[in-house]
Amino acid sequence: MGTHTTITAKIPVEHKAKLKEHRVNINRLINEAVAREVQRLEDMEYQKLLTKAAKILQKAPEDHLVGLIRSSRDER
Repeated sequence: MGTHTTITAKIPVEHKAKLKEHRVNINRLINEAVAREVQRLEDMEYQKLLTKAAKILQKAPEDHLVGLIRSSRDER
């Protein structure tokens, strides 16, 4: 990871107390939650791109696509 930034959040006192009681590393918890959310957002973005690509590919003749795939394999 590169540089870091500081964020602040307000949570209920009871939640913080429970986390402390269970010796939860809050910094790690937040970092992991943020990383999961970033991954989820990227996955959604890629899904939209794949949907767009599928719509475009449906318009192309199947035999043309097969020919392109075969020719790209032959180049390897």
